[in-house]
Amino acid sequence: MNLLWEIGLQTIEILTLVFGILGMTLSLMLLFAPRVTQSVSNLFNRSLDIDRKLGFLDRDIPTENFIYGHSIVIGALLVAGSVFAFLFFLFKFDVALFTLIFFGIRESTVFGEILFQTIGWVGRVTCLLGMAVGLGLILAPRKLRAIEQHMNRWIETRVLIDKVNRPVKSLDTVFFRYPVFFGLLGGSISCLLIVLSVLNLLH
Repeated sequence: MNLLWEIGLQTIEILTLVFGILGMTLSLMLLFAPRVTQSVSNLFNRSLDIDRKLGFLDRDIPTENFIYGHSIVIGALLVAGSVFAFLFFLFKFDVALFTLIFFGIRESTVFGEILFQTIGWVGRVTCLLGMAVGLGLILAPRKLRAIEQHMNRWIETRVLIDKVNRPVKSLDTVFFRYPVFFGLLGGSISCLLIVLSVLNLLH
């Protein structure tokens, strides 16, 4: 686990150095050649058709007929799986062991213990809900279906998609209206990132 942690830190440091160099390059271009920078920005501008990309999500998936047509079998499988998982979370889910595996031997593993304790309680509650739904499918499928249909809600996403589809040009306008300020700001941040990355890599 410590080896993976070191590899992850090294990767983050290298990526920080790369982004710092890119940021410094863009800042220098913004300071000394704003027109060229604007031309490059226009070259990389792209338009994405959200309607076409998300159209496949706007479909009905008829699962109710299958589930309620085989309510006893589905309910029994759901109860059996929920009971098995509940017993695992109750007796075999060792918080200390999972914390040791994922966070290693450290003086303070409070975050790991809190995380896995939360996962354990969420798993137990989910298993109890699964058992309740499974028993409902076996004993009273019509009542369960009525409850499910009553809880169904329609969420209108057209407004959000229309907002995403609108082109946003104000960001480029602000950058190229004050190129010296944003060039100096971006150069300072990039310089700091480069220095920190180099110092961490040298250590």
